[in-house]
Amino acid sequence: MALSLPSAVALVFLTAQVTHSAESNKCVGRNFGHDSVVCECNSTYCDSVGSVTLPPLGQYSSYLSSMAGSRLEPGRGQVQVNSTGAGLRLTVVPYQKYQKIRGFGGAMTDAAAINILSLSAGAQDQLLRQYFSSEGIGYSVVRVPMASCDFSTRLYTYADTPGDYNLDNFTLAPEDVNMKIPLLQRAQALSPRPLSLLASAWSAPAWMKTNDALIGKGSLKGQPGGKEHKTWAQYYIRFLEEYAKYNLTFWALTTGNEPSAGQMTNYSFQALGFTPEEQRDWVALDLGPALHASSYPHTHILILDDNRLLLPHWAKVVLNDIHAGRYIHGVAVHWYMDSLVPAEMSLGVTHHLYPDYYLFGTEACAGWNPLDRGVKLGSWDRAEQYAHDIMEDLNHYVVGWTDWNLALDQTGGPNWVKNFVDSPVIVDTKRDVFYKQPTFYSMAHFSKFLWEGSQRVGVSASRKTDLEYSAFIRPDGSVVLIILNRSSSVILFEVWDPAVGYITSTAPAHSLLTLAWNTH
Repeated sequence: MALSLPSAVALVFLTAQVTHSAESNKCVGRNFGHDSVVCECNSTYCDSVGSVTLPPLGQYSSYLSSMAGSRLEPGRGQVQVNSTGAGLRLTVVPYQKYQKIRGFGGAMTDAAAINILSLSAGAQDQLLRQYFSSEGIGYSVVRVPMASCDFSTRLYTYADTPGDYNLDNFTLAPEDVNMKIPLLQRAQALSPRPLSLLASAWSAPAWMKTNDALIGKGSLKGQPGGKEHKTWAQYYIRFLEEYAKYNLTFWALTTGNEPSAGQMTNYSFQALGFTPEEQRDWVALDLGPALHASSYPHTHILILDDNRLLLPHWAKVVLNDIHAGRYIHGVAVHWYMDSLVPAEMSLGVTHHLYPDYYLFGTEACAGWNPLDRGVKLGSWDRAEQYAHDIMEDLNHYVVGWTDWNLALDQTGGPNWVKNFVDSPVIVDTKRDVFYKQPTFYSMAHFSKFLWEGSQRVGVSASRKTDLEYSAFIRPDGSVVLIILNRSSSVILFEVWDPAVGYITSTAPAHSLLTLAWNTH
C-alpha cells in the first residue's frame, strides 16, 4: 500500500527493514496531486515483487494493484472443492485455445537512453533491473528506432550524404554507439532470456524523398523496384549488420513507423509516406528480397506499424498479394485512436481473414492527446487506459504489446518538436531518483506473468459484469487470469477452473488483479 510518511523518512525506515524481511520490499509512495501515487526508486532502493513462484496444487497466488495504492501486492489462498455460490462466476475454458504470447516491452528511443544515462550508475542499474531482470517485470521486447524520431534531440539519418545510393557513407550515430547500444547490451545481460529486438525507421534520408526533407508530407522518389526503393531496403540491411557487430540481433523489423503520417500535409516530425499499395510493392520487390538474400533471412517483417483503425483495409491490400505476403510475418499496430473503431472490426476481422499472420502492438503511450497532455505523476486513470487496451488487444488475437519510451523526464521529453507525452518511468535527475508510474504496474500485470508461449484460453462469465478479464495457460501448464475493475464498486466473484476447483476473490474498486495457480 502507499505510505503516507514523507518519502525520505519512509525510505530510511524501509531500508532499515530490508535486512529483516524480503517481504518489506514495498512501494515508497509519493502523491503528486493526481488520483494515485508513484513509487519512488533511487540507487539503493526500489520496490520489487521479486521472482514469482506459484504455491503447490490446491493454492493460488494473487497480485493486486489499485488506485488506493496497492502495487503488485502479493497474496495467497486455498482453492476450494465446492462453489461458494458467489453471484458472479468466471469459468476458465481450457479447451478453447487462441493465440500464443510473444512478449511485452518498451522502446529504447534517444530520449529514453538520455534519461536513463542521466542517473547515477546505481540508479541506472536499478531502472534497467526493474524492466529486464527476473526480479523485475519481465520485459522481453525492445523497440529500437532506426536513426532519429521526435524523441531525439536533433534530426539525422545514417546516410545523409546526397546521392549515396551504395550507402558508402552509412554510419550509426553517436546516439546509437554511445547510448542505445550500451544500454541494450546491459538490458540483455540482466534478462534471463534473449530480448526480442524490433527495429522501426521513421524516415528515409531527405535526398531519397519527394519533399527533400525528413519531416512533413513525403514518400520515396521513383517507384518500387527503382533505385531509391532498393537503397532504402539496403539501408535496413546495413542497420542490422552494424548492430550485429555489437552482438545485437533483431527478431523483427517494421516497414516503417506510421506510414499514414507521411501522407499528411504539414506533419511536424520525421515521417515517410506509404500507401498500402506502395508498401505492398516495396516489400515484394525490394525489402523482402533484400532481407532474404542478406545474413538475416529469419528476421521477421511486420507491416503497417500504424493505428489499428487502418485495418482490415491495409492488411487486405498487402497480404492478398502473394509476392509480398510470402516475406511478411505479422501486422504491427499502434494504440492511438483505438476508441474510434471496435477491436473486433479491426483486429478480429484481420485475424480471421489472415490467421497465418500474427498481430503485434508496437507503440502506445499516455499523455499524447491534446486534451490530456504530457506527464501526470500518479495517474491511475492512465493505468486503467493501458490495462483496458492491452486486455482488449489480447482478447482480439494480439500476441504482444510494446509501450513507447522506457523513460522520460518530468516534462515528458526530450522531444525536439515538444511532442511531450507520459511514460511508465519518469526520471528526476536533480534528485537522482526515478518514479514508477501506475502504468508501469499495468504493464507488469501482463509482462511479469505472461511468459512467451503462454496461450490465451476461453473464459465465460455467468452474468453481465463490469469486470474485464483474460485467461492464459503458460508453457508449464499453470493458469493466469488477469482481471480489471474500472468501476467504483468492489466486485465479488469466484473463478472455476474445472481442473482444480473454485477460487473466491474480490476485485476492489479501480483495481487490476492477476491470479495464478498450478494445475498439476
